Formats: sequence, structure tokens, C-alpha cells
Amino acid sequence: MKSQLQELLRAAVATVIEGSAVAAPRDILVEPAKDKKNGDFASNVAMMLAKPLGKPPRAVAEAIVAALPSGGIIEKIEIAGPGFINFFLAAGALQQVVVDILRAGDAFGIDASGTKGKAMVEFVSANPTGPLHVGHGRGAAVGDCMARVLAAAGWQVSKEFYYNDAGNQIANLGVSVQARARGINPGDEGWPADGYRGDYIADVAQSYLAGDTVTADDRAVTAKGDIEDIDAIRDFAVAYLRREQDLDLKAFGVQFDVYYLESSLYSDGKVDQTVAALQASGHSYEQDDALWLRTTDFGDDKDRVMRKREGGYTYFVPDVAYHVSKWQRGFVRVINEQGADHHGTIARVRAGLQALDIGVPKSWPEYVLHQMVTVMRGGEEVKLSKRAGSYVTLRDLIDEAGRDATRYFLVARKSDSQLTFDIDLARAQTNDNPVYYIQYAHARVCAVLRQLGERGLTYDEAQGFAALAQLAEPEAVALVALLGRFPETVQGSAANLEPHVIAQYLRDVAAAFHGYYHALPFLIDDANLRNARLALAQATGQVLRNGLALLGVSAPEKM
Repeated sequence: MKSQLQELLRAAVATVIEGSAVAAPRDILVEPAKDKKNGDFASNVAMMLAKPLGKPPRAVAEAIVAALPSGGIIEKIEIAGPGFINFFLAAGALQQVVVDILRAGDAFGIDASGTKGKAMVEFVSANPTGPLHVGHGRGAAVGDCMARVLAAAGWQVSKEFYYNDAGNQIANLGVSVQARARGINPGDEGWPADGYRGDYIADVAQSYLAGDTVTADDRAVTAKGDIEDIDAIRDFAVAYLRREQDLDLKAFGVQFDVYYLESSLYSDGKVDQTVAALQASGHSYEQDDALWLRTTDFGDDKDRVMRKREGGYTYFVPDVAYHVSKWQRGFVRVINEQGADHHGTIARVRAGLQALDIGVPKSWPEYVLHQMVTVMRGGEEVKLSKRAGSYVTLRDLIDEAGRDATRYFLVARKSDSQLTFDIDLARAQTNDNPVYYIQYAHARVCAVLRQLGERGLTYDEAQGFAALAQLAEPEAVALVALLGRFPETVQGSAANLEPHVIAQYLRDVAAAFHGYYHALPFLIDDANLRNARLALAQATGQVLRNGLALLGVSAPEKM
């Protein structure tokens, strides 16, 4: 409905501005009315055109309304306030929504064309030094859902995992495993000062001594079993923990298209090339025996060191080189989903890219930062996992609450808000549990269709389509209007990088359907009305399935 109204307004606006020097607005805003007394949809396009046309907004609105065709999906148009155009849809327009949903099926609301261009979502990107924690889990849920929504909104999406396979953290991992292989435990004399203390380190050491072969999505390594070979220990430990991360992510329903190694930026010369290009750009300078980039030229709060006085590059340099790689691979849109502690990297990376002057837009890449997750059970915070040693793991959550509830809960709130994950609520089979509430709505649709045969009744879709005009009850009209908003909800979620909008929308659909189900019986003797109500029920089930798929959550037929 929204897109159809936009097209009608676009044609009307073209008529109104014809012969003038005024350009048509690039985007015509059409939004669902907040109050049904003001119609179903409203647009402020007249107010946008008033100043360029030199006319009062209401006069422009009147001209636009006069240029709109009569009939069709519009029953009535009103001009309100300073020049809002309010649309009241015809009953037949809402009924067509049900037909459109059932004819499109799994494709309803989904634009799989890929015509918007190449997009990359980089997320999780955890260094292989231990199990994934709940913060990684939130990043995995948000990043994967964003990728699904972007793909459903017409983008060609690639999911990328970037990690450091060298550096101090990996060196600490190696000496930690070596110590465990020698029988040294945390707290013993000889334990590394910065060693990793979780029980998983002992598992890695045991597997290394056994000569095991481990295979992750991006590498396979066979253990040498030599306690003195720290390089072999380190390589095996990285592969072992990469495999563990892969298993956790697959249990979470997350898979990646590309794994990108930080070390490759050095081995392929990309870091040196980037530094040379930054020096050639005229935005670098030497001071205190260090090489600096004048990032303040591009909005950063202070200049940044590229090469330290004692030698070696700071971590922001490979970050810039990595994003040069993303740009060179042709990604129109790049989204980095990271923890809130990465906020400081945004200005630096963008400044480095602008200094290179290679055509990168100022707001590229885009960032979605998630806040912390607090895990609760029995009214108390859960802080430790025996296996990890110091934090709650993603696997802990999946094991406790199940994949569906874990994914839904981690994505259901806006990413930049702190999240409390209540394990007891996530496990509850009550209407207070939002994922259960949504899934139960889908299962209820399936149950109605099963009961149809049990009662000796039939469903005729064509007859249901013909009888949709009988669905005049307020509950039915409200539900149909809500279902019709699914395509625009997907597009809006993708444009604003807000997958939580899908989660909230599905909860609204479930509430509307449960209310309709309790208010009016479906399995009645009147065949026409029965078929019409069953058609609406099936359309509801289809939208719930399509939406849950975007969240990576199942749509059970029985509960």
C-alpha cells in the first residue's frame, strides 16, 4: 500500500511542478497514520514543495490532491493541519493485501534481486583466544540478522569474519597452552603472567599432545605434539579455537562467506602500501621519532600515530588497510557490527580513508555498535562460566535457552541499548516470553488448519479471496493493515540497520492475530466467511514465517 501511494503521489507531484524550475523530491515520505481517525497513511510532500514553489502548503496539498486519480485503492483523501495529506484506503485495497501475501508466499516482502549493489556485513570478528562470549553472541545475532534483512531488501550481501592470527594475544595463547602441556596450571609457579586461565586451555593442550587434527572453516592443522615448538603450539591453538568458534556459530545458525586474516595485510604488503599512500597524500608528518597522520583534517579529535617511535605500526593502520581492501572489492555499502568499545575507531578509520582520497564517501563504512549484555537467572546476575573461566559464553546461553530464544532476545532491542538477558524468561512457555508468543501465533494458524479436517470442514482459497469483503470487523481490518506493512518494515530495517524493528513488528502481528483469534471463531458453518477468515489466518502465518526467517528463528507448526 505504501509503495503504491508513493507512486501515485510521484505522478501527481510531477503534474503540479510541470513547467516550473522545481525538481521533484527524491524521496516522498508516506507513513502509517498514528491515529486511525486521520486515515491509514499520511504524507508531508506538500510542505516539502511549498517553499520551492513559493505557495502556501495547503494550496500545494490541494493541487496534489486534485492531480490524484479517484477510486482505486483510495477511498477518501483529507488535508489536515498545515498541509498533511491523509489517505483513507478502500476496503478492497486491504483485502488485496491478503491475496498478494498468499500468491507471493515466501517472497512476500522480500526483494531478492540484488539490484541495489554489493554490501558487506563484518561481524563477530573475534580473535581465536577463547570461546565466544555473550557480547560476541549479540554481535552475531545483530550482524546475521542485518545481513538477512539487507539481502531481503535488494542487496547482494557478503558476510565477513576478520580476525588477528598474530600479535600479543595470540602469543599469550601459545604460551598458555604450552604451560598446560607441561602440567603447569593457573596459580602455579611458572604460569605466564598474562596467560589465559579457562579450562578450555587444558583441552587445547591435551589435544595438541595427542597429535589431533583440527579443521575450522578457514584452516586445518595437525598437532606436532612437541612441547618445545611454540610456533606449532600457537598454530594448532588458533585452529582449535577457530573450530570451537565455528561450532558455536553454526549452533547459532550463523555462517560466513569470507574469513579475512589480519596477518595477510602484512604478508601481502597492504599495510606498507597504505602507509606509503598516506605519506604521499601530504597528510602525514614526523614528530618525536614517530610517524603521524593528521586525522584532525578529517574530523578526528586528535592526530594519530601510524608508526611508533620504537618501530611497528599502531593498530589503526591495518584497520585502514583492511577497509581499503573492502573498497577495492567493490562493496557499495559496508557495515561493521562491533562492540561499543570500538567507538573510537570510527573517526580514525574514516579519516584514514579520506586522507587516501580514493573516492570513499565520508560516511563509509557504516558502524552498528552493540552495548553490553547482562545475563540473569533466578533474579541474580550470572557472571562466570567454568569453561571460559571469566565470562558467560554464547554456548552457555544456547544450551540454557535454546537457539531461537537466544537469537530473538539478543536482537530484540536496539543495538545501542544495554540488554538484560533473563534466562528464566527466555525458557518460559508463556505469553510474557516474546519469542514464544510469536511462534505460538504461527503454531495456532497451523492448528486451525489441522482442526479444519478434523471437523469435516473444507477450505477453498478462491472462495476465500472472493469473500474477503466480509472481513469488516475492526480486528480483521487492523490485522490486514499490519500485514500490509511488512514490505516497508523490511526496507526500513535495512535502510536504518535496525533488525530489532523486525522483532518488534512480529510481536505486533502476533498480538493482532491472537486478539482476532479470541474475538472471532474461524471454523464456522458459513463457508464464505470461514474461507475468508482462513485466508487471513494463512496470510498471517506466511508473514510470521517470512519475518522469523529474517531473524534466523524457526516457525514451528506445533507447540
